[in-house]
Amino acid sequence: MSVKDKVTIPKEILTMVLESARRLHPRETIFLLRGKKTKDSLNITELIIAPAATYGSGFSSFPMHMLPMDFSLVGTLHSHPSGNLTPSVEDLNHSMGRLILIVAFPYQGSENVATYNRDGKRLNLQVT
Repeated sequence: MSVKDKVTIPKEILTMVLESARRLHPRETIFLLRGKKTKDSLNITELIIAPAATYGSGFSSFPMHMLPMDFSLVGTLHSHPSGNLTPSVEDLNHSMGRLILIVAFPYQGSENVATYNRDGKRLNLQVT
C-alpha cells in the first residue's frame, strides 16, 4: 500500500470511535480494524473491541496472544488525548496490520483523525 492510496471509513464507525474517545478521555482508547484491500484503497468495514484491553493515561494496549488468527484485520485505531495526530515511535513499533488510525482530542470530526501506514507515512482518509 503506497502513500497515494486512500483509506475509507464509514461515518458510523468514525462517529462511534470519536464518542468512545470522548468518554474515556483523558485515557487512551484502542480498537482493531477489519477491512478489505482493493486495487487503490483500503476499506475499513468493522471495528473490533480489543480483547482484555488496557486504557491508560498516555498508553493503550492489549495482549497480542489473545487475538484469533484473523487475516481480515487491517490495523489498529487508538486515541491521543494530547491532541497530537502524529504517531509516536511506540505506535510505529507496535503497529499491527497495514495501518494505524489515530483520533485526537477534541474528537469532533474528521479533522481530528489521521491515518498512517506502518512506516509512518500519512494516508488519505475518506469518510463514506
